[in-house]
Amino acid sequence: MVRKFLFSVIATLMMWGQTALAQDSVYVQIEAQPSLSVTEDRLRDYASVLPDVNGFDLGRGWYGIALGPYPRNEAENVLRSLRAQRLIPSDSYLEGPERYGQRIWPIGAGPASLPPITAPEIAVAPEPEPQATDETPREARESEALLSRQEREALQIALQWAGYYNSAIDGAFGRGTRSSMAAWQADNGFEATGILTTAQRAELFRQYNAVLEGMDITSVRDTRAGIAIDLPLGAVAFSRYDSPFAHFDATGTVEGARVLLISQPGDRDRLAGLYEIMQTLDIVPLDGARDRSGDRFTLTGQDSRIVSHTEARLADGAIKGFTLIWPSGDEERRSRILAAMQSSFAPISGVLDPAVIAEDSQSVDLVAGLAIRQPKLTASGFFVDRQGRVVTTDTAVANCGRITLNSDYNAEVMATDPALGIAVLRATQPLAPNDIAQFRDGAPRLQSEIAVAGFSFGGVLPSATMTFGRLSDLRGLNGENTLTRLAISTLDGDAGGPVLDDGGAVIGMLVPHDAGGRQLPDDVNFAANSAAVQQVLSRAGVAPQVTPGLTRLDPVDLTAKATAMTVLVSCWE
Repeated sequence: MVRKFLFSVIATLMMWGQTALAQDSVYVQIEAQPSLSVTEDRLRDYASVLPDVNGFDLGRGWYGIALGPYPRNEAENVLRSLRAQRLIPSDSYLEGPERYGQRIWPIGAGPASLPPITAPEIAVAPEPEPQATDETPREARESEALLSRQEREALQIALQWAGYYNSAIDGAFGRGTRSSMAAWQADNGFEATGILTTAQRAELFRQYNAVLEGMDITSVRDTRAGIAIDLPLGAVAFSRYDSPFAHFDATGTVEGARVLLISQPGDRDRLAGLYEIMQTLDIVPLDGARDRSGDRFTLTGQDSRIVSHTEARLADGAIKGFTLIWPSGDEERRSRILAAMQSSFAPISGVLDPAVIAEDSQSVDLVAGLAIRQPKLTASGFFVDRQGRVVTTDTAVANCGRITLNSDYNAEVMATDPALGIAVLRATQPLAPNDIAQFRDGAPRLQSEIAVAGFSFGGVLPSATMTFGRLSDLRGLNGENTLTRLAISTLDGDAGGPVLDDGGAVIGMLVPHDAGGRQLPDDVNFAANSAAVQQVLSRAGVAPQVTPGLTRLDPVDLTAKATAMTVLVSCWE
């Protein structure tokens, strides 16, 4: 009897497909899946018993299965008839062609907006009266048995997200899965049978996907960058191209959200260069995992502001990838969006032209329109031994999350003397200085020529600059015998730099331009003298080199010697 009815339904549907009329057409939407492979399997199953089966890309990583198209009134008959006979799911409904994207089944069948299929009137089996209750446990188990492994795993993932399941995602509904289902049912006002009905599964997935409401995860096909990917277009919108990036900036829905699509011609060397450059950007915080192989890399970083994830790969002479920047504290939504981007990412034909540069990105502080990470404070220092130990001012390294020497070497504080304003640093990785300080033994002559080496402008210039002046006094304004007074005009970045005599011997360390809150003339500065610096070094276990004096050097040679020992000290958050 069932076999005869099935052949009758197929014959009737085939009659509907014989002619086409230009009128309002709709589809019978019967199923949606988040997996293309699962969708294709289900399409084959439906097509083996029903005609007019279509598969569509719905966007946001979902794929739809629908029958039709039919004129609206006939589509209603189809829906009622097939639903009454349980040949399609009970939650099937009518949907207009504008909802559907690219057709994936049958191959080459054309767009969704086709003329509707019409048919003569037919007898339609009456739809059963609505039931007051959901499926029975037996019916729920029968509908559950039709689920694919991927669908069963998706249920476990949703239960895990909801906090009810903590075992392996294996698609096997054992005791642990059943217990988690029962707990979820009880907490959501359902009978705790341990078997989810069709409606309950739909409610669980509705809860699971609620966190993404407003994110408008949409399939984007950027032919200029040569990348297809699902993006949260509710949170970001395309802004500009600035090689090697396509910028998607925040819409305002999620403050601080950003996406970069990475696209450039390249090879392994350029991939390695991109890996290094990305780590200098403000959008890639320092704390986080880094991984690079020959043909790909991933970078993650997190601080109190943002969480950043970057991945890129090299294939067919092109480097392509993406970066997701998301505000800290929104991990659930961020991780779901990242998973959607990772699963959907696909290189397509095209690569961003390296010559494409936005007009507003021509700045030494920008890379392709992105800000380079900047330290919160910079100062100068100088090497005092061959192990790379450095003297600088203590205010330059106070409350730093990280300290670097010459931007590339991490360092830590060995010792400080707040009274003298001196700090001693050591590199945490091998470092070979080009030259080290030789401290002058004994007091220099008053009014003798002196010079200060320092990074006056932070890290803008590649090496230290020299400023020349004279020694005004061997004591501070209040008679301090640890200070010397200098007649020289310096900048804030010079603080911590070496003060040298005309032979290149160090007679002290420049301290910040401060006199206890008093306003000093621009050409009045102070230095912690050589003896004071040596005492701090000795207490820290560092043996400084000492000289009674050196032969006078011409300005060129003095500059070369001073800049070789001077180091940029950077304090980072």
